[in-house]
Amino acid sequence: MIKEDRHKLIIDTLMKHESIQVSDLSSLLGVSTVTIRKDLTELEKQSKLYRSHGKAILINPYINNRSVNEKELLATEQKHHIGMAAAELITKDDSIIIASGTTVQAFARCIKPIHKLTVISASLKVSQTLGDNEYIDIVQLGGTLRHSSLSVVGRYAETALSEFSCSKIFLGVDGIDIDFGITTTDIREAELNKVMMHAAQKTIVLADSSKFHRKGFSKIANVDEIDLIVTDCGISDKIAQHIEELGIELIVVDTAK
Repeated sequence: MIKEDRHKLIIDTLMKHESIQVSDLSSLLGVSTVTIRKDLTELEKQSKLYRSHGKAILINPYINNRSVNEKELLATEQKHHIGMAAAELITKDDSIIIASGTTVQAFARCIKPIHKLTVISASLKVSQTLGDNEYIDIVQLGGTLRHSSLSVVGRYAETALSEFSCSKIFLGVDGIDIDFGITTTDIREAELNKVMMHAAQKTIVLADSSKFHRKGFSKIANVDEIDLIVTDCGISDKIAQHIEELGIELIVVDTAK
C-alpha cells in the first residue's frame, strides 16, 4: 500500500473512532510500527491529527486561550440551541450562578422568566444581557477583570461567593475529557469555577460537541462531579454512553430544528 493510501485510511479510521493505537494501525495496514509513526508524524505536521502516548487522535486536545470576540463566532447555532434547552431548566424560586464564556452568554439571551429570578454572575456580558429584565435580580461579582473573557476572577469574587447558596450553576468550559475532567484555559477562572460549584446544589455544564476530547490548561473538576450536561447532536455515541454510565444526565439538542 502506497503512503497516500495509508494516510487516507488512517484519517478515515480516526473519523470513525476518534483515536487509535499505533499497534492497531500497524495491524490494520500491514506495515511496521516504525512506518506508522512516520505516517503519523507527516499527518501531524499537516495538522490532520495529534499524536499522544502511542496513539493518534483526530484533533489536538489542548486548547489555547482565545478572546471572547473570537469565540462568539464559533458554533453559534449550536450555542443558541444549547442555551434554549438550558433556559428551560430554570424553575420558580431558582437562584442561579452563571459563569463566563460565550455558551453561557447564549444561554443568558434565552432566559425569559415570568417570575422572580436571582442571578449571580462573573461575566460582565451576561449581566449586561440580563440587566433590562425587571424579573431578574443580578448580583455582579467583583474582582480582577479578565480582558479575554470580560469576566471577573480572583479573591474578591471567591470570598463573595462563600456567602451564597444557590440552586444551580450554569457553567461553560473549554474542554471535557472523560478521564481528566472539565477544564478552562485560565487557572484563576478554574479556581473561581470550583468555588461556584461548591456554592450551588446542582452543576449544569453547557458545552457544544467540539469541547469533548479537549483539555484546557487548568482543571475545574472531575466529570463525575457534574450533574447534567447540555450539548448538541454532534456528540459521538461513545462519549454519550460514557457520560450516562457515570450517572450524569445528558441533554442532546437537535440543531436542525
